Amino acid sequence: MKLKNTLTEYGLISKIFHWLTAALLIIQIPLGFYLVDLDFGEKRITTESIHVVLGISIFYIVLIRLVYKILNPTPALRNSIFPGQKLIAKLNHIFLYITVLSITISGALKKLFNGEVLDLFFFNLEVKENFDLADFFYDIHIFANYFLLALISLHIFAVLVHKVLFKENLLKKIL
Repeated sequence: MKLKNTLTEYGLISKIFHWLTAALLIIQIPLGFYLVDLDFGEKRITTESIHVVLGISIFYIVLIRLVYKILNPTPALRNSIFPGQKLIAKLNHIFLYITVLSITISGALKKLFNGEVLDLFFFNLEVKENFDLADFFYDIHIFANYFLLALISLHIFAVLVHKVLFKENLLKKIL
């Protein structure tokens, strides 16, 4: 297995980025929904701290992943698929990146405008509290999470459709 992508398959680095992001999101999304119903207390503070650390980690991983993606070619889609499929695949990937970044940034801004200090691993950030802005960013955070779930569902559905209808194992490229 090659470290970098080729024109036909993803390299080890891309695969690690993909599955690490997926694993963190599999933990992070349910954790976020669990947080919504928790009453204020020690359990909520601990759970929220974990949620924030995972979110910031996802943010950094996605940024590094995007830089790597720019510097490394993406394997080409087969010519047998029609242009609409290529467009949908490309848009889904673009929206996945945008949505994940929107979720992490809006979550961080919600926390900051609630008057909390945000530990970004390399430095701490604090801004003047503004509860209206905190509520605004919280709404974006929630909406973007639902949108992310829809995009992930489309992503998985596309892999299944390619496997069942087109007899093409897309999953093999990224495993």
